[in-house]
Amino acid sequence: MSKKVAVLGLDSVPPEMLFHKLIDKLPNFGKIYREGIHGSLRTCDPPITVPAWMVMMTGKNPGELGIYGFKHRRGYSYSDGYIVTSTNVHEKTVWEVLSDRGRKSIVIGVPPGFPVKHVTNASTISCFLTPSSDRPFTNPGELKDEVVKAAGGKYIFDVTFRTENRADVKKELFEMTEKRFDVAEHFAKKPWDYFMMHEIGFDRLHHAFWKFFDPKHPKYQKGNEYEGIDLEYYSMVDRRIGRLIPMFGEECTTFIVSDHGSKAMKGGFCVNQWLEQEGYLAFKKRPDKPIELDKVEIDWSRTKAWGWGGYYARIFFNVKGREPQGIVDPSELENEKRRLAEKISKIKDHTGRTMKNWTTEPLKLYGTAIGDKPDLMVYFDDLDWRSAGTVGHDSLYLFENDTGPDDSVHSMDGIFMMHKPGRDLKGREVSGARVEEMAPTLLKLLGIDPKGVGLNGKMIEAALEGAAP
Repeated sequence: MSKKVAVLGLDSVPPEMLFHKLIDKLPNFGKIYREGIHGSLRTCDPPITVPAWMVMMTGKNPGELGIYGFKHRRGYSYSDGYIVTSTNVHEKTVWEVLSDRGRKSIVIGVPPGFPVKHVTNASTISCFLTPSSDRPFTNPGELKDEVVKAAGGKYIFDVTFRTENRADVKKELFEMTEKRFDVAEHFAKKPWDYFMMHEIGFDRLHHAFWKFFDPKHPKYQKGNEYEGIDLEYYSMVDRRIGRLIPMFGEECTTFIVSDHGSKAMKGGFCVNQWLEQEGYLAFKKRPDKPIELDKVEIDWSRTKAWGWGGYYARIFFNVKGREPQGIVDPSELENEKRRLAEKISKIKDHTGRTMKNWTTEPLKLYGTAIGDKPDLMVYFDDLDWRSAGTVGHDSLYLFENDTGPDDSVHSMDGIFMMHKPGRDLKGREVSGARVEEMAPTLLKLLGIDPKGVGLNGKMIEAALEGAAP
């Protein structure tokens, strides 16, 4: 049991970057690495910020949460969709469980955190999905002025990162993160049992700059002006955690975790153009320039399936009696899924090499799959290729993101680090840790039996052992 627990959530940080490439140049991260516990933290499927942080903080998988990405199809509509918000999370988070027991929490920016929820014993600031600071973004509401003052007059939720203007991205990125830590330091001085902050800046750094600092990226150019930006940004955060963690006190166990990893993007595979080529999708008029699928006239009377773009592909079948103009007989749906999955397994890349594609169904993957789920989930080439949902391209293969400049994709392994003041754990490495194991581990450390709140999964035993007095 630990009297206090803190979690620093660094979005999108991969072990390859922090542990292998930069650790010797980062004194504060390095100290925790050498004296604490560290390892990879396997993310959920899909490896996306939303749902991954909620999987981590509730101990429930995406199927149990009913959250399969940022955007969801509404029911069986062809075009109506919605962005996941905090209102779509119906399982209790760590800080809500603590609140029920009169324990105090401070939670900064954990997604999806907008609209901000009222939690009696938690002081919370909403996440990067917040439209603007004109909207209520703190709980309780009167904390807003305090947050803005601590941030030097302006609190920044996110930056515009899918742009060719990298100079502005860099300036805004560093400013945002410095302000987040200013606010974190302010709130760290208050009474709390559980403290958590989330920083989206790493994710934005990787998406906007990966090709500049990774020699393995297909578009890397040696000697470019942003070649050292990864070390520059990580060093800034290293300096800030060196100031923040000592403020937590000698009785606090601190975790540094990421929700998933990052790696170089090879390109985008045009899933809907491929579905048309294979006879699953039909247009009334084929587009002659790149355009979003929702803006194209689809002949639903001849369409069996269509897909969504993103880090992975979500594929939906046009089922009779389910979709408005469905044509796939429900009795044939399972066979159609199987046949399409087999075709997907044989897709080749632009060089003629067979991709390492993976196709699954939510119910088979999670055991439970509530909410607005796809019929199939597809990873193209071990996630090296994004799913491009737009149509009208000259090729099935794109070498830029079809929704704006982007240099990286997500990978399955994030990071796990644990620090306990006064204890030298000799840099012990954890193996096999998973994001859904964090919630029961944190609750156990804070003296709450996870089984008592419906969490029956295993815990990260190395963390429990390392935090023991």
